[in-house]
Amino acid sequence: MRIGNNPNKDQRNEQSTYRHQIIIPVYIPNLEGYFKDSFAVLKLCLQSVFDTAHSKTFITIVNNGSCDAIKNYLSELHNQNKIHEIIHTNNIGKLNAIIKGLAGNNIALVTISDCDVLFKKGWQKETNTIFRQIPKVGVVGIVPQFNTHKTNSFNLIIDNLFNSKLRFIRVKDEDSLLKFYDSIGWGKSYNPDYLKYTLGLLWNKELKVLVGSGHFVATYKKDIFERLVSNIPFKMGGYSERYLDETPLFKDYWRVTTCDNYGYHMGNRTEDWMNKVNNNTTSENSDSLPFNFKKAPEISKIKYILKNKILQKMFRNKFLYKKFLRWKKLPTNMINNY
Repeated sequence: MRIGNNPNKDQRNEQSTYRHQIIIPVYIPNLEGYFKDSFAVLKLCLQSVFDTAHSKTFITIVNNGSCDAIKNYLSELHNQNKIHEIIHTNNIGKLNAIIKGLAGNNIALVTISDCDVLFKKGWQKETNTIFRQIPKVGVVGIVPQFNTHKTNSFNLIIDNLFNSKLRFIRVKDEDSLLKFYDSIGWGKSYNPDYLKYTLGLLWNKELKVLVGSGHFVATYKKDIFERLVSNIPFKMGGYSERYLDETPLFKDYWRVTTCDNYGYHMGNRTEDWMNKVNNNTTSENSDSLPFNFKKAPEISKIKYILKNKILQKMFRNKFLYKKFLRWKKLPTNMINNY
């Protein structure tokens, strides 16, 4: 039997004072074999978040079926108010775990990160600067990678095709770029020219960005996820990662990456250098001012196809692609093999 009315009935939620959400799904089922260093890697990841994120950052961790040691550790961080939200679930797949973190919050920016990312100081301030100065940007990565302009960035390219600000520029941090590809187990068989030049957008005298972005760590405008899918039927792979890659394109948002390297992919093994990354800074140094983004409408299906599919086919034509490389000022000696 019920007596009286629930005092929360018809009460509106208070407007959130947070400006930025970070979602990290965690899957560490045991501490052996492949996962033997994963606990240490996770601790480094989360400490780097605590050290570099400003005080208006809402931290969400989704425990996606990890072992008891991880579950207890995350619960303790929540008890200490170091993380604001923790979701415990069985292993439902990486993207489904991310979707749980996206639901229930209305914060302007959301960073989605793997649990083996080491954040560097300044990443949040630079990310915020890009969003504020380039209204068409919907996704900002913080780790430069090879050839990101060839994936899910054709709308940016066609919008700036006749703009001299779109051009190949020198890679700013070759050592960090090398470190990323070492971390994912690549050999040295890739084109060494990728370490020298990359496609960039010189927005103004103070700001330039790289075209395209990876998805192991990136920040998104929250309105991209206005219509959340309810389930993705893959643990990893399949078409699951296309959800993060392609959803911004339906609003015609650009994907970009910071020119400076603001994070490291650690992988599943700890190394000495990971403990030497200098994040000695106060959280208030980052930009935590409110955002006043206008929500972008979805574009028509015809416009989506023209901007994201037709140009992609043109890029697959070697003759046309070489013309593009020459036009956008890639050094002549690199064009044939780039």
